[in-house]
Amino acid sequence: MNHNDWITVDCVINGVPYRFTTSPAMPLAELLRSQGLLSIKQGCCVGECGACTVLVDGVAIDSCLYLAAWVEGKAIRTAEGESIGGQLSEIQQAYTRSGAVQCGFCTPGLIMATTALLAKPHAKPFTVLEIRQGLAGNLCRCTGYQMIVDTVQACDRPQE
Repeated sequence: MNHNDWITVDCVINGVPYRFTTSPAMPLAELLRSQGLLSIKQGCCVGECGACTVLVDGVAIDSCLYLAAWVEGKAIRTAEGESIGGQLSEIQQAYTRSGAVQCGFCTPGLIMATTALLAKPHAKPFTVLEIRQGLAGNLCRCTGYQMIVDTVQACDRPQE
C-alpha cells in the first residue's frame, strides 16, 4: 500500500483534537500506542482479552479490532484521559485501594469497561451478575475477579 491509499482522520482523544493520516487497515490500538497512550495493551489482538478497551463515544470497544479509520468525528477516551490534573478518577482510585490491581496488565481495560458500565443509566445498584456480564470481555489472570466485582460495587452510584 502506498501513501496515496492512506486516509486522514479527525477525532478527539482524551479531550484533545487530533488529525491522523493512516492506513485504512490500521487498528485503533496501534494508532493510540503510536501516540504514546501506553495504557492500551496489545494482549490477544483478536478481541478476547479486553486489555485494549477504550471508550469511543462512551461505548467500550476492543481497540485491537476497531479500525482507526472508524474514529472519524468521534471522541476516544483512554485510561490516561480518566485522570484530571494528575488526580486519578474515582474508579482508578478504587481499583488502587481495593487490591483489584495486581500485575496491572488488564487494569486499564478494566477501568475503561467499568467506566462505561457505571455510566449506563440505572436506578438501583448493579447486581454481581450484571457486573460480571458488563466486564465479561475483560480477562484477568491475577485477581480471581471478586476484588474487581467488589471495586465496581464500591463505585456504583445509581442514576435515574
